[in-house]
Formats: sequence, C-alpha cells, structure tokens
Amino acid sequence: MTPHLRFCGATRTVTGSCFLLDTGRARVLVDCGMFQGSKTEKELNYAPFPFDPSALDAVLLTHAHIDHAGLLPKLSRAGYRGAIHATEPTIDLCSVMLPDSASIQEGEVAFLNRRNRREGRPEVAPIYTVADAEACVDLFRPLDYRRWVSVADGVRARFWNAGHLLGSASIEIEAETGGDRLRILFSGDIGPDEKMLHPDPDAPSGFDWVVCESTYGATDRRDRAPAQRRARLAAEVNAAAARGGAMLVPSFAVERTQEVVTDLVGLMDSGAIPRAPVFIDSPLAIRASEVFLKHARQLDGGQALVRAFRSPNLRFALSVEESKAVGRLRGFHIVVAASGMCEAGRIRHHLENHLWRVDATVLMVGYQAEGTLGRLLLEGADPVRIRGETVRVRAAIRSIDSYSGHADGSELAAWIGARGPIRRGVFLVHGEMPAIDGLIGRIADRPMPRSRLVAPLIDDIYDLSAGAPRVVHEGLSRRIAPEHVARLDWHNDLSRLILDINDRVAAAPDERARQALLRRLRRALDEPA
Repeated sequence: MTPHLRFCGATRTVTGSCFLLDTGRARVLVDCGMFQGSKTEKELNYAPFPFDPSALDAVLLTHAHIDHAGLLPKLSRAGYRGAIHATEPTIDLCSVMLPDSASIQEGEVAFLNRRNRREGRPEVAPIYTVADAEACVDLFRPLDYRRWVSVADGVRARFWNAGHLLGSASIEIEAETGGDRLRILFSGDIGPDEKMLHPDPDAPSGFDWVVCESTYGATDRRDRAPAQRRARLAAEVNAAAARGGAMLVPSFAVERTQEVVTDLVGLMDSGAIPRAPVFIDSPLAIRASEVFLKHARQLDGGQALVRAFRSPNLRFALSVEESKAVGRLRGFHIVVAASGMCEAGRIRHHLENHLWRVDATVLMVGYQAEGTLGRLLLEGADPVRIRGETVRVRAAIRSIDSYSGHADGSELAAWIGARGPIRRGVFLVHGEMPAIDGLIGRIADRPMPRSRLVAPLIDDIYDLSAGAPRVVHEGLSRRIAPEHVARLDWHNDLSRLILDINDRVAAAPDERARQALLRRLRRALDEPA
C-alpha cells in the first residue's frame, strides 16, 4: 500500500485541524480539532469520524487550542485507546480546556433541551461529556522539544517550538514506507516574530512534504512591535473610557486573555490608560492562567505576566453568580471573556447585556471565522440574534489584530523558505481561500513551483509516494460540500430573514399593512418548494 495523507479538517477554513497519515504500516493522526463557524460546519462535530478511531496507532497534537484538540474526547469515546503525544505544557492546558469544553456543551445542550421539550422537538446529546474529557486526558504522554521518539511501527516524531502558544509545536515525522523514508513537517500554527511570551518559531530543513497553515497568508502587519501594540490598545481603551460604558473583550481563554491582561495592567501602571476594574469572566481562562503562571519561567516576559495577575485591578468571576454581578455593573470597566469568536461561553451573555448600549465598546482581538457572531459584528450586522433573542447593535465594534498568535503572510513565506529544500510539495491548510491565494502568490517559484503548492479539499487523500502532489481519492465520502466551507449558511440566512421580517412588520404604518405583509409571507410559505 502506498503512503497517503487524508485531510480531515482545516481545509480552506481555519477550524477542525485533523490529518491522517497512513504509511501502510501505521496510521498516525495529527491533531483532532473541533469545527467552528457556520452551523453547517459545526454539524461535522457530531458526525462520525471519516476513519476508524480504534485502528489508529498514535495521535500527535500540535497544541491545545480547541480547533486542534477539541474532538480528542470524542476520539477516545469512539474507541481510540493509544497514546496522545504532546508537550507537557500542552497536556497541562488540555487537562483544563477539554473538560471545560465538555462542560460548556453539557450546559448549552441542557438549555436547548429545555426549549426542545417545550416545543415538542427531540432532545439532543453533547458531542462528549466531562467524564469523556477526563478519560481522554489519561491518554496523554509528554514529549520534549527536539527529541526523537518512536510513536508507531516505522514512524518516529520530533517536536519543534512553533512560537504560537504555550507548548505549541511543529511536528517533524520520519516514516518508513517500504524501501523509502519520508520526511514530513506539520507546521501546526506558526507564531509571529513579535509574539508576546514566546521566542520565534524554529524547525529543521529538507523535507519531502510540508503541511503549512495559512491563516494570514494574504496579510502584512506593520504594528506588531510591543510598543506599537500597546499604543493601539491604549487608544482603544481610552476611547472606550470616554464613551463611559463597559468594554467587552471577546478573547480566547488560553494565551490571548493572558496577553491582553498583561498589557492592560502594564498600561494602567504606566498611566497610559485610566485605572479601572478588569474582570476575567471565564472559568477556563482563570484555570489556564494558573498553567501559564506555573510555566512563567519558560516564557519571554513571564515576570510581567506574574505582576499583572497580582494586580489589585484584576478581578476574577469564577461562579455564575459572580458573572451575573459583573453583568449588572455600569460605568467604565473592562470584561475579558470567552469565547474569542463570540460563539459560546459567557461573552454571549455580556453581549446581550451591552450590545444595545451606545456607551459600550466591543473590542475584537483575534481572528473571526466566517459565519461566527464575531465576524458578523465586525461586518456591521445590526441587529443580531443571540440565543434566539434579537439584539440591536449600538455599541462601538472595534478590532485590533496585534495580538494574533499567527504569523502574517511575509513571516509564513519566510518560514516555508527556511524549510527548504522541499522536494515534493507543500499543502496549504488552516486558512480561507483569499489567505491561501495570497500565500501562494508570495512563495510560488520561490521556493516551490506553483504546481507543487496545493490547497486540499476536505477528505481529499494524497499519494505521498509521488514526486509531486497527486490526489488518489477526491473527497472519498466527502462529509461537506467544499462550497459550504467557510461560508455563511442556511442558518445565517434564516436568522437574517427573521430579523428582516421583524423590522418590516414593525415598520408597517398600521394594522392593515401588517396583515397584508403577513398574508404575502404566508402565501410564499405555502407555495410548493
């Protein structure tokens, strides 16, 4: 059997990272991430895996973010009993992140099932439970950077610092395939050169294949230096303070929260912004911060992180009651809450409370995938629907990308160039098509011919014994049509339609006009599809 690689996620989208390497002697999974974005994409989280989990020989994890690790409990629940290899900090983070993910699911499913029972709809189950997540954590095995380890028959792996997140790694794999030895590098998520808390990413050179992320492949950032980053944040905070209301910061609980809080406290201490309460309203972020403090000596600027988390201005909302109390506050204060794309967690409650207030500010500090509430807000949606309720958007919606954990286009191009010679091809993943096209434009013919730069579709399988990228199965039992990936879907359209109907009915001049409008809508619904 020829060695091949199946792309099970993060294809022309930024979520669901999952790649299956089959050498003919062993089956190794790299990452097992959760899909985010549109409802159509998120439904993949509930579908069966496109492979047999019990037949896997090993799992390698690049880092702890949910879009890379979030379906690991589902994998073990479905029959995987082998080792999950990761760095020690990644294991520490997953030990809090995966149970938290399960707890959020259980809570949201309980809320949905109460509504389903009232409406006579069937009940649903979470993707996995807290017990599943805790059982999964027992499968983790720690690996050090730069040390080879045998992970399966004929397969050895070595982890390299990716500069993206505490414990994040690019994964080098050597695989025996008949008489051939393949060298493959999975980038994971690559951090930028000016990444707070981490040194620059590193990895060796000379590969047959490289699988590289492309999140910001079409973007050039010019304000990543620490002083510029803090100046932009100070400007946004001062503007929010002038408005006089709450400043909401939807933030990924792991690392983005710790970075933003460190800068906020530092700016207060320097007098660049007014002193105000800063609330971390996320149990996961609070527990993850403890992991960061545990590893502070390994972090660049770790002492600044420690000082920030000892500040009297920083407060923690761990319980639901404490979170509700934060929601009742008025006047200028800052709330940092998950999730970063506004898709789940306590940030949605704060958005319900404050989006309609003209004195409030929402500051996005991370990537917003297509179809997420965060992306809709950035694109000017008004009103929006949150947990089935219509909410007007009167708050100032702002964004800075200086905290992104991803390298920009020029940094990605330099990283790929430094991996050369790359003998057979580069697979570009973990990016939407404009970003992938932008990165291809930067690296085509330097260092690789354009024909060897490939953006796979979901579930495509590529022959790794070939001298150049060659598909052997185009979307074998493809789980989602490529045109539905990283796109607004029917659920987004339905939400928009409901909002438009409400607006039109409310704007009708009298009862007669409202009845006429409703009759036209009824006739449209009664027409055969």
